[in-house]
Amino acid sequence: MKKFSKQIVASSIFIIVFVSSLLAQPAQTLIDVNIAPEKSDWVYKPNEKAKFNLSVTKNNIPVQNVSVWYEVGPEMMPPLKKENIVLKNGTATIDGGTLKEAGFLRCRVVATYEGKEYAGLATAAFNAEGIRPTTDEPKDFIGFWDEAKAANAKIPMDAKVRLLPERCTEKINVYEVNIQNYKPGTRLFGVLCVPKAAGKYPAILRVPGAGVRPYNGDTGNAEKGVITFEIGIHGIPVTMDASVYDNIRTASLDGYQNYNLDDKDRYYYKRVYLGCVRAVDYIFSLPEFDGNNIVVLGGSQGGALSIVTAALDNRIKGLVAFYPALSDVTGYLHNRAGGWPHFFNAANLSFNNSPQKIETSKYYDVVNFARHLKVPGFYSWGYNDVTCPPTSMYAAYNVITAPKTLFLVEETGHWTYPEQWGMAYEFALNILGK
Repeated sequence: MKKFSKQIVASSIFIIVFVSSLLAQPAQTLIDVNIAPEKSDWVYKPNEKAKFNLSVTKNNIPVQNVSVWYEVGPEMMPPLKKENIVLKNGTATIDGGTLKEAGFLRCRVVATYEGKEYAGLATAAFNAEGIRPTTDEPKDFIGFWDEAKAANAKIPMDAKVRLLPERCTEKINVYEVNIQNYKPGTRLFGVLCVPKAAGKYPAILRVPGAGVRPYNGDTGNAEKGVITFEIGIHGIPVTMDASVYDNIRTASLDGYQNYNLDDKDRYYYKRVYLGCVRAVDYIFSLPEFDGNNIVVLGGSQGGALSIVTAALDNRIKGLVAFYPALSDVTGYLHNRAGGWPHFFNAANLSFNNSPQKIETSKYYDVVNFARHLKVPGFYSWGYNDVTCPPTSMYAAYNVITAPKTLFLVEETGHWTYPEQWGMAYEFALNILGK
């Protein structure tokens, strides 16, 4: 296993700036609430006391006599300590206490300046490599997915391809593609980019983060001589006007991640996971594909789908997963953070706490796919993620026995720096021989 931290100089790496609502850096604010653990690597041993250095600044100058409140406790859990203080000189050191077991301790701070609130947080790691999953693998896990894949493979692909002339360039053709998946008559849509020059090319399958939105296709990598296929998961076209997706998001697909969670055979993500395999089928059907070299890449929900696809399909040669969702979702049932979509946290427990839903979750939990990975993977996240808590991600990462590289950027939340994407693309293209 290789591990990198944010201190690594990435100047030698070509950087592709990926613009996305999920992956963008947070907006700057007038007042900065800067907080970090005292230890430079943010790592503590169990029972070791953690302290957090706090400063509230404006124009990089400490704000005098600013009022703040803070809370400290295990990430995503009720705080163990709360306090209101006034920062006479704009700075303070907060005693965060400790954790006795492997996990993450989070300090959240809110400062009030001229009637407005500004927040910051920092998260200290306690033996993250020692975190183990709370979910377990059903005895028929492999059989369940083998049977599902076999049934899906019998459905004709029936590919329909439409050229998108406005998106084509001198080097590539861009198409909207839809293929049959899951049930006869249901479709999976995506944007395919293929180099124009004659030849055989490797491929990248891009799998999406959570939500309902249009897709543009990965034209940047296609122009470098790679077939790219960026898919949606909802069985609807991916090139419509953005307003259409706004309406769908708040109507028929509102809360789709919860649909049929009480039935492993009808749960929403069954068609999604199978759709990722079907997308691989389609790439292998392309005459321009080299027939061998393919990686899968995504973040958040897409990070989960990258791991799932690589575990379900032995044709995948490598994967990239940023802050993978759907990891160790039962963590909340064991008094610690669970992964998105937080089925069993305090807000959702009364609705989802049933034996059927807990059992179904095991067939879709990324942890149980991570156990079966056999190909190299590049992973990246930060400690401050409140969407996909690091406890849940480490629960999956720690069971991976395949070659793995972790690019850790401690201060990040559910967003990335360009350097993270630079290293991810370098990893992927190296596997593809580019």
